[in-house]
Amino acid sequence: MSTTALDSTALDTAAWPSPTPRGTAPRRYRGPFARWPRAADGVLAVTVFLTTLLVTEGPGDSLVIRSFGDLPLIAPLVFAAAAAALYRRRSAPLVALGVNLAGWVALLGSGHADLGWGTVIALYSTGRYADDDRWAHAGVAAALVVVGVDGLFEPVPWAEQAVAGVVVLFGAWYVGRRMRQRGERAARLLQEQAAEARRIVAEERTRIARELHDVVAHRVSMMTVQAGAAKTVAAQDPESALKAMAAVEEVGRQALDELRHLLGVLRPETGLDALGPQPGLADLDRLVEQIRTAGVDVSLADGAREAQTALSGLPARVDLFAYRIVQEALTNVLKHAGPGARAEVRLGVDRKAIVIEVLDDGRGTAVTQGAGPVQGDGPGHGLVGMRERALLLGGSLDARRRPGGGFRIVARLPSGGEPA
Repeated sequence: MSTTALDSTALDTAAWPSPTPRGTAPRRYRGPFARWPRAADGVLAVTVFLTTLLVTEGPGDSLVIRSFGDLPLIAPLVFAAAAAALYRRRSAPLVALGVNLAGWVALLGSGHADLGWGTVIALYSTGRYADDDRWAHAGVAAALVVVGVDGLFEPVPWAEQAVAGVVVLFGAWYVGRRMRQRGERAARLLQEQAAEARRIVAEERTRIARELHDVVAHRVSMMTVQAGAAKTVAAQDPESALKAMAAVEEVGRQALDELRHLLGVLRPETGLDALGPQPGLADLDRLVEQIRTAGVDVSLADGAREAQTALSGLPARVDLFAYRIVQEALTNVLKHAGPGARAEVRLGVDRKAIVIEVLDDGRGTAVTQGAGPVQGDGPGHGLVGMRERALLLGGSLDARRRPGGGFRIVARLPSGGEPA
C-alpha cells in the first residue's frame, strides 16, 4: 500500500468516544429517595408508623384522630413491626411485604387493621426491587386475598371495598414493576452503547495499525534495498554508494514524517511534534509559572521540592507521564475554574509509588474556552488522557469534586514504571 493512498480525512473523522466536558451535560433531578435512600426510607417508615397509629377512618370515608382507649395492646406492636419492615423495602422487599400482610391478617376483625398504606408501599417496592418474580407474584396474590377478606369486616358493600382495594394494591405493584423494567432497559441501552463504542475503537485501532504496518513495511523495504545496493557497490563505485545512502536517508525522513502524521491524527490538536528534550518533574516550576501567568494562583506544596529531588532518577517514561498529568490537571483548572482560581500541586513518595495531587477551589472569575498558554493533550481528552497515562504505567487516577467546591485529582504511579 503506498502512502498516497492513505485517507487522512477518514482518520480525522474517526468515531472516537470522547467524554462530555464538565458543566455541559444536563443535570437530572434526583429526589431524596435517590440521593439519601437509607435516610429517606427511615423517614418513610416513621411517617407510616405515626400515621397508622394516630389516624384512622371515620364516618363517610373521613380521617379522624384515633382514640387510644379502645386500641388493643397488640396493635401498636404490629404497626411498629410493619413500619420497621419498610426500612428494608429495597434490600428485602418480599420480607417487607410479608410482614405487612402478616400484621394485616393478625388485626383482621379488630376494627384496627389499618395497614393498607404500608402494604401499598411494600407492593410497590416488590415490583421495583424484587428479583424473584415467582415470589413477587405470590405476594401480590396474597395481598389481593387479604384485601378481599378484609372487605367482609367493613360496613361498606363488600364488592365496592374489594374492587377498590384490588385496584390500588395491584396498581402499586404494577407501577413499581414498570419502573424496574424502564431502569433495566436504560441499563441495557448504556451497556449496548458502551459495547458499540468499544467495538468502533477496536476497529479503528486495527485499521490504523494496518496502515502503520503498510507505511513502515513499504519504506523500510525501500531502505533495505538501497542499503544493500550501497553495500554491493561501495568498493567499486563509491559515488553510487553515496547516492544510495542518500536515498536511504531521504526515505527514512519520509517514513518518519508519515509516521508522525498518522500518529498525530489520533490527537489532531497535539503540539508535541517538535523534536527536543521531553519535560519532567524537574520542570514543574516552569509549568507553575506558565499557569500563574494565565491568571490561576498555583502553588507547590512544601514537600513538593524535596520530592522532586528524591525523584530525580526516575525512568524517562514515568517522569514524562507524571509531568503530563500535572500539566493536564492544571490546564483543566484554567479551562473550567478560570482565572482567579487557586490551585495547589502536591508531590510525594508512598512506598514504591509517586503520589501526585492537584487541588483547586473552583472559584475563578471566568471560564475560558480553548487553549491556554500550556500545550497539553488537546481539548476533549482531559481526564481520559490522564487516566490512560496512569494505567499504562500500572498506576491509578482518582478524580472527583471537592465538597466545598473545586476539583481534586490524585494519581499514583509506580516509580519504577512497573505495576506496584
